[in-house]
Formats: sequence, structure tokens, C-alpha cells
Amino acid sequence: MANINIVQGDISKFQADALVNSANNHLWMGSGVAGALKRAGGPVIEQEAIAKGPVPVGSAVATSAGLLPARYVIHGAVMGQDLRTDPETVERTTTACLELALELGIRSIAMPAFGCGVGGMGYRDTAEAMKRSINSLDDGSLDDLEISIVLFGIDAYRVFQGAFSGRLP
Repeated sequence: MANINIVQGDISKFQADALVNSANNHLWMGSGVAGALKRAGGPVIEQEAIAKGPVPVGSAVATSAGLLPARYVIHGAVMGQDLRTDPETVERTTTACLELALELGIRSIAMPAFGCGVGGMGYRDTAEAMKRSINSLDDGSLDDLEISIVLFGIDAYRVFQGAFSGRLP
């Protein structure tokens, strides 16, 4: 069973092999999680990401992490140019990010609450979609991966803590 942690904090300061960006499919980095990662890690992250885009909504690509305390930034394309998302897309994007982490041999990953900012999703719907994704992949392949869901505010933290309560150590 995957090791899951729910953490309140700033994902741009979190130490993990990979930090995940809640991205649009053209991979330009604006505000929210993307803005925080770009400010802390430097413009090289966005430059590398844009060179790999556009990508299909629901997919993921990896770049270097610039000055961030990580080896990679995984950009999960959870929304298109309309900057909206839905539970099915959050689930697909979560799966794509975790599968890419496994391909890269990553041992620890920090993920945000996909789509809860500009994407317009509520915390509960996002938490349930991310949990469905993790549960669907948790056939033993995630056993060596430490998954931290890093949430900026206390309200998000409480909702995710409740949604994942049966899965936490």
C-alpha cells in the first residue's frame, strides 16, 4: 500500500524527488502552484515546460526543478486553455503524474490539490478524485513511493485529511 501523507504547507519549499505543478496543457506557469514553483525555482522550469507543450489535458511531463529542493517538477496538465477542470480530469492527471514518477524511479513526490485554484474545483471533489486515482494504481506498484499531498490552506488540509483518513499511517 502506498505511503500517503497529508501536509499543510508551501509545496515550493517541500523536499521530495519530484514536486508536481497543477498545469494547463500549454504548460505556461501563471499563478497559484505554478507561480509559486516558478518564483522559487526560477524561469528555467517554465522554459523547459513550454518546450514540451502543448500536451493533452490529463497527461504529465517532467522538467528539471531549477532551484527547488527536488530533482524534477512534474507538470500535470489538469486543465486546457479555458482553465477549468473536472473530477475525471483530476483523476486522469493524478494517474499520469504517478505513472511518470514510477517511470523516473522517483521515491517521493509532493502533489498539490489539482484544480482547486483557477480550475474551479472544490476540495472535496478533488480529494475524492485524487484518492480514486491512487487506489486504482495501488496494486503494489506504489509501495516504494511516498506520496505527500501538500495543501496551502487549513480548509483544504482538513478536507483532504478527512477524505484520506482510512489511508493514512
